[in-house]
Amino acid sequence: MKTHFIGIGKMGLPMAQHLAAAGHDLTVSDLDVNRCKQAKAQGLKVVLDGEKAMSTVAVVFSSLPNDAALLSVAERVARHVHSGCIWVDTSTVSMHASAEAAVRVQAVGVEYLRCTVSGNNHMAEAAQLTMMASGQRLVFDEVQPLLKCFGPHIFYLGEAEQARLMKLVVNLMIAQTSAMLAEGLTLGQKGGLQWRDMWQVLTASAVASPILKAKAQQLVEHDYTPTFTCEQMLKDLQLIMAAGTAFQAPLNQTAQTYQLMLAAMAQGHAEQDYASIIRAVQHSAGVS
Repeated sequence: MKTHFIGIGKMGLPMAQHLAAAGHDLTVSDLDVNRCKQAKAQGLKVVLDGEKAMSTVAVVFSSLPNDAALLSVAERVARHVHSGCIWVDTSTVSMHASAEAAVRVQAVGVEYLRCTVSGNNHMAEAAQLTMMASGQRLVFDEVQPLLKCFGPHIFYLGEAEQARLMKLVVNLMIAQTSAMLAEGLTLGQKGGLQWRDMWQVLTASAVASPILKAKAQQLVEHDYTPTFTCEQMLKDLQLIMAAGTAFQAPLNQTAQTYQLMLAAMAQGHAEQDYASIIRAVQHSAGVS
């Protein structure tokens, strides 16, 4: 199938590679010159004129950083793609911006599928993402073979913004896991438990979720190399808190995690892994 992929960053690049590897006629574009060079070096067909490329394809994919980027791409899609084309966006954005994007592109006959993804860049590279889709069911059925390139778990959730909300629910719980670890590990350290001993017990205990086990591989070595930065998680927490306000859902623990993330950033960890909130709590407790 002829496709174009907009946004070839940490997540978009491996997703685009999987589409190309599956034999789809793929072009890619990005505003970042360095990303384009990287994609070209890895064998993808990079185009400078993304609008022209979009005008000839059956499906446009996008992986974007925020609401503003989503709405900008929505305008480009509305102007340049043909009626009946499908736009599949995989970004983590607000429900409000997504609904506005839907209005813009559907007005010119473009089909719009929200397809958020759960997983980090390593999972994207291994084609092990979990996908949460919402939009017209027939559109979902049509692009499902392409979605299977990204991972084995694909869920259809409804016809509107359900995929956006589900992604926020997932990321809320991921953020809370890091906050839980921060308090538990700090308590253990203050009481004299050894760092490695705690991780060995936790990964063999009833709380050993997949995310905890994945984080253990890095954090046991005090390695905060980012799979998802504090700055990125703060953005998602802002979206989550806004959704809580919109739905009148009290998110007291999430509000506290938001503050911990701010503390980690204030201490210089903005570009480090979001698990750096462990260091923020350690710092407040006087733990080295």
